[in-house]
Amino acid sequence: MHQYLIFETVSGFCGIAWSNVGITRFQLPEKSAVAAERSLRRRVRGAESGAPTSNVVDAVAAVKRYFEGEETDFSRFKLDLSDQHAFFEQIYRAARQVGWGHTTTYGNLAKELGAGPEAARDVGQAMAKNPVPLIIPCHRVLAAGRKLGGFSAPGGSAAKIRMLELERVHLEAPQPAQRSFGF
Repeated sequence: MHQYLIFETVSGFCGIAWSNVGITRFQLPEKSAVAAERSLRRRVRGAESGAPTSNVVDAVAAVKRYFEGEETDFSRFKLDLSDQHAFFEQIYRAARQVGWGHTTTYGNLAKELGAGPEAARDVGQAMAKNPVPLIIPCHRVLAAGRKLGGFSAPGGSAAKIRMLELERVHLEAPQPAQRSFGF
């Protein structure tokens, strides 16, 4: 049985779902509570609104602080990733170690796990399917060369940039592929 809570932050309305084991889903900010609830319930079928556990109460408070720009560590929160593939669970554990204001790449995470460079694609897939974005900080995982890479959360790449900027991480604008001669 999953329960959920929709709550407001300075960046919009978020949603969080949990089981008796831990947090199972997190919804990044949406413009309205209705949109956040719709998005979360689509990912957690049959969940009911409920009274949060102490783990969830603490996570909600941390999320609110995060969106206010306060340095926040989500690594202590108990998660329930039992419905995830075993290799994805390993990737998520490694990603949780990337702290506030730091980034890594898909390739570096694959290397940390003892996998070859071809596993960078698997890391990218795991980040795209991350059930608890922010708590597992997929926004801190970049493509090779510190390029932004994708972001499947609401707002897409713009949301990823805003989250990194909250952490005072600024990515350089991409260089043009071809320079003009200025004739």
